[in-house]
Amino acid sequence: MSVPAEWYLLVSALLFITGTVGVLIRRNVIVMFMCIELMLNAVNLTFVTFDRMMGGLAGQIAVFFVLVVAAAEVVVGLAIIVSIFRRRASTDADQVSLLKW
Repeated sequence: MSVPAEWYLLVSALLFITGTVGVLIRRNVIVMFMCIELMLNAVNLTFVTFDRMMGGLAGQIAVFFVLVVAAAEVVVGLAIIVSIFRRRASTDADQVSLLKW
């Protein structure tokens, strides 16, 4: 018994929509950051699904590069968030205006 590819694409779309809504609605920078990671994982699921449908390796290679970029984003993003939190004692996105200190 195999799960159809459409189900994977549906889950991926729901994850991406959830991440997009989270970025647009929430004001906490850490939650926004997690929503961006959720969107990246939704794209990875789409890449793997299309790769499985077409029978190649290009999607898996793309996922590898997306994961490398996501790891770099986590390092830089969390460093910026920690720096802002140390200065402002808050992670509210409305309080951070054009990185003015």
